[in-house]
Amino acid sequence: MMIVGFKKRAGALAGAAVFFALLSSVVYAGGQKEGSQSGAAGTMSAAGCPSTNGLTGAGSTFDFPLFSKMFADYASLGCKVQVNYQSVGSGAGQTQLLEQTVDFGASDAPMTDKDMAKSQNGPILHIPITIGAEAISYNLSSVPADAHLKFTGPLIADIYLGKITSWDDPAIAKLNPGVSLPHEGITVVHRSDGSGTTAIFTTYLSAVSPGWASRVGASTTVNWPVGVGGKGNEGVAAAVKTTEGAIGYNELAYVLTNTIQYGMVQAKDGQYLLPSLQTARTDALTFTDIPADLRFYVVNGPGKDAYPITGYSWVLVYQNQHDPNQGKALADLLWWMIHDGQKLSPELSYVPLPSNIVQRDEEQIKKLQCGTGACYKG
Repeated sequence: MMIVGFKKRAGALAGAAVFFALLSSVVYAGGQKEGSQSGAAGTMSAAGCPSTNGLTGAGSTFDFPLFSKMFADYASLGCKVQVNYQSVGSGAGQTQLLEQTVDFGASDAPMTDKDMAKSQNGPILHIPITIGAEAISYNLSSVPADAHLKFTGPLIADIYLGKITSWDDPAIAKLNPGVSLPHEGITVVHRSDGSGTTAIFTTYLSAVSPGWASRVGASTTVNWPVGVGGKGNEGVAAAVKTTEGAIGYNELAYVLTNTIQYGMVQAKDGQYLLPSLQTARTDALTFTDIPADLRFYVVNGPGKDAYPITGYSWVLVYQNQHDPNQGKALADLLWWMIHDGQKLSPELSYVPLPSNIVQRDEEQIKKLQCGTGACYKG
């Protein structure tokens, strides 16, 4: 198991426009057990509804399919609070939070010490909100959709380093006997924006490939050796879906919703696994030594059926809320998201939060301060 406590350019995407029914850039809605976590799970705290009926957030595209459903449902409940969420990428979400133009940010990468120090509004809290798997997506019309090509971590790293450039390369063929691989160039697709999905992906590659770790490393943005860039999970999915011979990395919901081919990845114990709700869940449940500030990566975990490119995503909030009504509305929303909101996760291929993480989230939410008192009154 690898639990990384957090201390520590892309080409332009061209091509045809692709319609993704689930996805758009903005949504505006009118060992551990998951499920029955402790605490109330309503849409308001004991003090009743706040006087505001709107919150704004920005960031993770990884989270967007889940957030779309969560915020649509939340707007119809209790206090009727609407959430305007911009799916602009984790890096932009962190920036907008630091600029104090949104009530919350969302990121699949924890903030660095350097970025946390930029806060002009006191401490920033990390609240784990969901767990997802990243799929290795590709587009090969000559390979049956149900074939699911096999990849190892070092092989993926070598493709993204530009060392393997053709789909019939012996290294790929050796892992996939019986599959007719085309003599076709590999078009590497990566993110063009600051991305938590990239941070998870490059943290994994750094864990399994010394060459990647020394040459490129892990971050929300890296100097890609090869490839073309797509903005957001949406952009990478669009590029892969419309480019024969392409390979990319996407949160699982994007490949399933848009019927994109995706592969099996070799786990730490040697198994080849598909990303799924179950394999991501298995991976996540092995992580128990979580840092106090809840900034961490979890990749390449041990054990049977543990998919190695799995990651948490966080909501980022200021501990000190200057507007008590906004602060109360935000605290109530977060409490609902980590309780009742988790019930929406499985249908969208996200993993419900383990109970130990829900308990830690509750502690974080109770730290939110509105003036001289707590924002959450439950």
